[in-house]
Amino acid sequence: MIAGSAKSESPPVAGGGSASSAATVELIEWLVGDECHELDDAGLAAGFGRRLRAAGLPIDRLTLHLRTLHPEILGRSVAWAPNEAVEIHDREHGTEISPGFAGSPLRRVMETREPLIVRLDGSINPAWVYTDLFRGRRLVEFVIVPLCNADGLVSAASFSTIRPSGFTPSERAVLDRIVPPLRNACELRTLRRVELTLLDTYVGATTARRVMAGRIRRGELETLEAGLMLCDLRGFTALSNRLPGERVLELLNAYFDCVVPAITHAGGEVIKFMGDAALAFFHRDSPAVSCSAALQGALSALDGLSRFTAPDAELHTGIALHYGEVGYGNIGSGQRLDFTVIGPDVNLVSRIQAVCSATSHPLLMSERFAMLLNSGTAVAIGRHELRGFVEPTELYSLTDSFAQSDRWTPHGT
Repeated sequence: MIAGSAKSESPPVAGGGSASSAATVELIEWLVGDECHELDDAGLAAGFGRRLRAAGLPIDRLTLHLRTLHPEILGRSVAWAPNEAVEIHDREHGTEISPGFAGSPLRRVMETREPLIVRLDGSINPAWVYTDLFRGRRLVEFVIVPLCNADGLVSAASFSTIRPSGFTPSERAVLDRIVPPLRNACELRTLRRVELTLLDTYVGATTARRVMAGRIRRGELETLEAGLMLCDLRGFTALSNRLPGERVLELLNAYFDCVVPAITHAGGEVIKFMGDAALAFFHRDSPAVSCSAALQGALSALDGLSRFTAPDAELHTGIALHYGEVGYGNIGSGQRLDFTVIGPDVNLVSRIQAVCSATSHPLLMSERFAMLLNSGTAVAIGRHELRGFVEPTELYSLTDSFAQSDRWTPHGT
């Protein structure tokens, strides 16, 4: 049952297994000190739990429930118990309405921002007691406190014990005193995670590292050579005119779900979404390795799309591949910048992709890209006029032998 607020008027006292004022101060100093600052989530939970026990608090289970901003993850649960390894569970969006969380005191604390004391009377336990964090632990009393971050996200911490009498008033007062520094320590880790997550989500991992390293000034460009890929959805305009907007968005997301993981798993990075197209680059130590990775990403994307089925649409794409030099960095105006790649070679891969659409080839390569692949992989299909380029350009597709191999043949064909 829920017994009410966890706040207590009683001051902490020494003796009787309770934490002394000196021990409480040591706990607070550790939470705000350099040692704790360097720890990850698991290190924080383990170090904090051990120190609570050493200070005399009967903590048999410590859990931290850390909210975050992530397109797929709602938050992270970090759990510690004496003589056990720390458990970390990333919770997907939708967890908040699951039976084990929807009616739990944890959710109530996060929503109300008020602490709770919860005692179990030994009868039928509620569903949340049987979740992965608390199942089979014979816990008797829980002190659950909110950790209110400055950005509005509310996390929580739970301190629980198997001692039949539960926590004493002085022990609860100790927990009250350590909540603010614990909140600050957790918020720091949450902000770090949110910072990296948002950068990875919106600009990609490689670009995120450059931004974090301070390369954020307009006009600050780095010249690099890379394999380039432009992947464009065919027939998107007709699809948009035929289907409702919500369904078009679902199909577009399904399309990118096939394309983007294929690129990232092959070691590439999407640098730009352009409507129904994705521009990616593959930067490796050697040109041949870059091109091999880009080709693998392209083949995986095509294979993933071949597996996609829907009653109202088919998803087809044209992929252009090229190896060249790009300017990689910031462009924009004032305080509104974009991290991107620019240069003649980016223009070339765009024009090659247009030939994919005109010729119905699912994959085309520049001559330079084709020459960097293993022999027997690519074959010339002729010279083509490319808009903006004076001379016709020789383009390449996959050889028949390669196209008939397992490395190319889409699933189910």
